Amino acid sequence: MAEIIRAEHSGFCFGVRQAIEKTEEQIHLNEKLEKKRQIYTCGPLIHNRFVTDDLKARGVGIIESPEEAEPGDIVIVRSHGETKAFFDESKRRKLTVVNATCPFVEKIHQLVHGAWQEGKNIVIVGDKHHPEVIGINGWCAGQGIIVGSREEAEAVTCEKVFLVCQTTIQKKLLDDIVAVFEEKHILTEIYNTICNATKERQESCKNLAEKVDAMVIIGGKNSSNTGKLYEISKKKCKNSFFIENIRDLPLKQLRKCNRIGVAAGASTPECVIKEVIANMSEMITNEKISMEDFMDEIDASLRLPRTGEIVDGKVHQVTEKEVIVNMGCKKDGILPVEEVTLEEGQKLTDLFKEGDEIQAKVVKTDDGDGGILLSKKKLEINEHWNEINEALENKSIISVKVVRQVNGGVIAAYKEVTGFIPLSQLSDKFVENADEFIGQTMDVRVSRVDQKRGRVVFSRKIVLTEEKQQKIAAIWEGLHVDDIVEGTVMRFTDYGAFIDLGGIDGLLHISEISWGKLKHPQEVLQIGDTVKVKILAMNEEKGKISLGLKQTVPEPWSVIDETYQIGQVVSGKVVQIKEYGAFIELEPGLDGLVHISEVAHKRVTNIADELSIGQDVNAKILEIDKERKRISLSIKETLDAEETISEEE
Repeated sequence: MAEIIRAEHSGFCFGVRQAIEKTEEQIHLNEKLEKKRQIYTCGPLIHNRFVTDDLKARGVGIIESPEEAEPGDIVIVRSHGETKAFFDESKRRKLTVVNATCPFVEKIHQLVHGAWQEGKNIVIVGDKHHPEVIGINGWCAGQGIIVGSREEAEAVTCEKVFLVCQTTIQKKLLDDIVAVFEEKHILTEIYNTICNATKERQESCKNLAEKVDAMVIIGGKNSSNTGKLYEISKKKCKNSFFIENIRDLPLKQLRKCNRIGVAAGASTPECVIKEVIANMSEMITNEKISMEDFMDEIDASLRLPRTGEIVDGKVHQVTEKEVIVNMGCKKDGILPVEEVTLEEGQKLTDLFKEGDEIQAKVVKTDDGDGGILLSKKKLEINEHWNEINEALENKSIISVKVVRQVNGGVIAAYKEVTGFIPLSQLSDKFVENADEFIGQTMDVRVSRVDQKRGRVVFSRKIVLTEEKQQKIAAIWEGLHVDDIVEGTVMRFTDYGAFIDLGGIDGLLHISEISWGKLKHPQEVLQIGDTVKVKILAMNEEKGKISLGLKQTVPEPWSVIDETYQIGQVVSGKVVQIKEYGAFIELEPGLDGLVHISEVAHKRVTNIADELSIGQDVNAKILEIDKERKRISLSIKETLDAEETISEEE
């Protein structure tokens, strides 16, 4: 007889138990109200399907952000906690927030927020994808450095950091990262925020795994802390199994073991743990006798399926009007033609034949003639609802067809299920009238499901936003400092122009447009112009790109010998007048000085009498001083040349 031993510390931790108790309290309070309020959890309350399915059946929905809830709705914050932005947005939207954040996690939020306000560099040790870590990072405006391995720790370049950690990580990971910082001489203000309950659970799991032939770890597949228990167990016991419930029990392997250990994650209900242990005790330590099996078969044959139950059976007879199904009970199932989806011209006899295995949904336990009324259509709809629920859980994309407009949005069909798309979720742009969308097939994400009431909400905007983000990420990946890229002038400001680089904008500062001086970008550029610009700097975190236009052509003084020589007559524009002479712009960034003595053959006492700002003139180059970047010009020498030509004529 096998011995089953349960780990000393297993099952719900304090934070999870508190979250469930607060949710139960809201459900009970809501049941007493005449006008029921919608209750949501932001994300699954805990990583255990048994609990989340039970809450769903009792009317508790799941949303991913406050934007999915309506004013007055109740939103429960799970034990993992949420970002500061979440609470701010919930308040703005007038939601009733029930904060079930684990007190240990809430303490981390306070530590991080205070350190961030003091300007410290925050380091969070943990899994960057875990909701607890995402929530913690939200209390320092997303500026925390998330480190989940020695390699990531080695990439940290700060001289001093303020360190906290995810409550469910292994102590070894924290020690490894602290060791890296010490090796790099990074001054570290350390707060070991690993939960005591986590330490105790992991320690008791490890100790038990060393003493048994097999370990059974119970918890949700998405549970981070349960996954870590499984990792710890595998190192100490080769025969370790990760299960969610009794259906996952590897009974064949466990029957070979004499001592079996059981550990459970912080989000595993006590009833599930006891059910697994009881099932193992019955199936492994005490085999059922054949008479019990025989009696079970008799009971099954007498029991009639309930309305709504999905049943399996074998086709006994097929006519053009109905299919008779043997389901192994005292009544036959009747599947009428109206409850089967047939293509045009198709008959029941084309789909079914005697002996076929068939699955259907019970509509009535008595159809009036002593049979059980079945439906394939309702089973298909049920499957479609399952697909929708799966799309919600996995955040996957499905295709729907927009069928008609209603107040505030449109109705869209996914196979046999219809749902609602609000106007605000039809596009990533403002939509005033939905007429243009009627008849269109579009990819959407499922944002809310209430199968009990037959309601589902879709969002096209989420899909478009994600596609846009992916496109922008791809653009960022393809850009590098010093690249010459093509863009379109989109808009002006007094300090420069914004250039569209194919989905993201870069700033072309006025000082980087021309080698010369400009008062406004419009002196050189026009809206819609296609220009080639150089990337001067990039900051993806802040979404900023600095561009240069003048850098795409040589700086005039760098190629002066190729363009200008002493004695050459050049054209230019008067840009500045001084008492001692006038400055002539030969090209942007290259000015020459005409001394007052070189303006005319006569004596000039006021240069403004001879020249004016903006005037086009010809001048002869007298001298080029490359070291001092100065060019001396003469207008009167060009007048000499003109007079000589006129005398010869």
